[in-house]
Amino acid sequence: MSTSRLILASASPRRRELLAELKVAFDVVVADVIEHEDPTTDPRVMVAHNAALKADWVAARHPDAIVLGADTTVFIDGVALNKPRDGAEARSMLRQLSGRTHTVFTGLALRRSTDQLRWEDSAATEVTFKAIGDDVIEKYLSLVNTLDKAGGYGIQEHSDLIVAGYRGSLSNIVGLPLETTKQILTRCGLLG
Repeated sequence: MSTSRLILASASPRRRELLAELKVAFDVVVADVIEHEDPTTDPRVMVAHNAALKADWVAARHPDAIVLGADTTVFIDGVALNKPRDGAEARSMLRQLSGRTHTVFTGLALRRSTDQLRWEDSAATEVTFKAIGDDVIEKYLSLVNTLDKAGGYGIQEHSDLIVAGYRGSLSNIVGLPLETTKQILTRCGLLG
């Protein structure tokens, strides 16, 4: 087992909860970076870039630690739906997703500065929404804080109102694909 300390480079409480499920000790250091959020960028490139940006920033300040960065977005109609700016944008996103299938992409980056450890991976999950009207959208928005969630929704909260089903990793939709994360951490000696 490695003696390196693991740091999660994320402000997301959902990522914290998911990583804790792997029973590995870790600290949280939020990267002070400006993420690339151009909705026309290839979503796989965008999430990989942002995950690496976060991990690199934290690893530069904690060179002996293994740093995990992650970034998630929703992709439909050739554009990425990042976190909505306000309620109006969240409503618009939910209308766009209604009755359709979209893809959730997460990029992962692992870094340790002392030995130039670099590992990157990604996950994709398809999510199908129910056909939802404005009444359901308003109910959902009254129950869930959507402003901190890509695509304006969180599958872990009141998804029965909006989600018909998904194909792939549930934890990826929430923001940290546990299967992929576990493989990466095992290869780095943090998990047995």
